[in-house]
Parts: sequence; C-alpha cells; structure tokens
Amino acid sequence: MTDDTSRSTTTAGLRTTVETYWATADARDWEAFAATLADDVVYELPQTRERIGGKDRYLRFNQEYPGDWHVRIERIVADAEGRQAAARTEFTVGPEELHAIHFFTFDDRGLITGVTDFWPEAYEPRRAASTWWSATDPPGRRHQADARRRPARPRPASRLDHSVTPLQVYLPGLQH
Repeated sequence: MTDDTSRSTTTAGLRTTVETYWATADARDWEAFAATLADDVVYELPQTRERIGGKDRYLRFNQEYPGDWHVRIERIVADAEGRQAAARTEFTVGPEELHAIHFFTFDDRGLITGVTDFWPEAYEPRRAASTWWSATDPPGRRHQADARRRPARPRPASRLDHSVTPLQVYLPGLQH
C-alpha cells in the first residue's frame, strides 16, 4: 500500500486500507502507516475534544503514544459509495482490554482523510496534545482540551432512538 495504484475506493479497497492502517500501527511500522493517510488527515476524539490536523502531526501523535498497546480488529464495514468505513477494535494494554469504534473517511484516491475514535469511557487528553496544531490552524477548530470542561447533559430517555445504531448514524447505507 505504498503507491496510489494499490489503493481503491471500492468497499473491498477501503476495508484493505483500514486493515493496513491497524496492522501497521500495531507493528509500529510508521512509514507504511503514513502511506494510508492523506496529507490533510484530521483525527478527532470527541470525548476529549482533541483534534489533530495533518499527516505529520497525526503520525507523531501515534509514534509518541505511551504504553505497549496492541490492537485486534473485530469488524470492519464500508459504504457502497467507497468513501467511508467503520471499525470495531479491541486494544490490549498489559492485562487491560478496551473496545473502541473508529470512523474513517477517504479521498478519491483511497487515502484516509479523517479518523474519529470513540472509546468506552471519557478520559483526559495527554498534555502535549496542544503541540500538534500550528498557528495556521483555523480558530475554534484546534485542540480544545485545555478549555474548561462542562459537565455532559444527559439526554431524556424519551428522545433516545434505540432502533438506530451509532454506525447507522455516522455511515448510512453501510454494507458488510
């Protein structure tokens, strides 16, 4: 997956890109990992309000992430349009196991342009996260973890629609 000719925006091609993304991250093969990313990739963690822009910054974020973690893909789904995918993964860090859901967007060359991660519990971001943005980043779109945290407001139970899954909300028209 190191050149444009090996990428595809078909459902199978997007699945392969996501598989390569996780396999190379787990192996700490940062050159191959970077080859799955568009130059303007944006990584978001809504739970911590972190937003990292650009391939170099996102690559550094992953290279510097602490701990001896490992990932196993549980499921990948991609849409028929060939521009979105989602994955459910299991991470192990020592004896601890964590599950997460990841949403991916792709450009017309099959490179990842966006990654949004959802983890089982909210957590505080790492302190160095603010170094992954530059002065040229648009205001209001930077890492916001230093902002005062507001308590989450629970949604009334009557407004919840349990017939719609998170995958359907983020990726309508998914195919397995």
